[in-house]
Amino acid sequence: MFNDLVRRNRCYRRFYEDVEISIDTLKELVDLARLSATGGNKQPLKFYLSCDPDRNSKIFPLLTWAGALPDWPGPSEGERPSAYIIILGDTEVSKSFGIDHGIAAQTILLGATEVGFGGCMLGSIRKDEAQKLLNVPSRYEILLTIALGKPKERVVIDTMKPGDDTKYWREKDSTHHVPKRSSEDILISE
Repeated sequence: MFNDLVRRNRCYRRFYEDVEISIDTLKELVDLARLSATGGNKQPLKFYLSCDPDRNSKIFPLLTWAGALPDWPGPSEGERPSAYIIILGDTEVSKSFGIDHGIAAQTILLGATEVGFGGCMLGSIRKDEAQKLLNVPSRYEILLTIALGKPKERVVIDTMKPGDDTKYWREKDSTHHVPKRSSEDILISE
């Protein structure tokens, strides 16, 4: 059921790095994004795929992993993503990408969840370095990175009370807690 799929689709930041994700699986996930909504049907997104451990090891240090956990540098070796999908905007198709990359990323993550993987959208990437390192032509703007793998951590949703902090946090056993506002707190009605 879709409700269950959405609830299982969390932002995972630790993975079983040795569980591979094939290039064919990445292509299938991107194909789901291809079928998703896009502003004006311009379809300006392109996708850079990596499931190669050597290339992944070059992408990893270009990312910032958890802004609310400033003392955590990201997953340790052995817990890093098995794959990445970098979402690019083709500036020859459009100069503005609106929310297209968010829609595509969420679609990819829902597809990954359905087949037993998980991931995390990462907006903080050293774009200029990544562009050079990965030989991405200048016509493409790096918009977002999706880290993918077999989740190795437990993510718990905590219902917030009014005035509670929205920052996520971790227990000593690495259980990751994500505060979410209640339905009553987000609905505006008469």
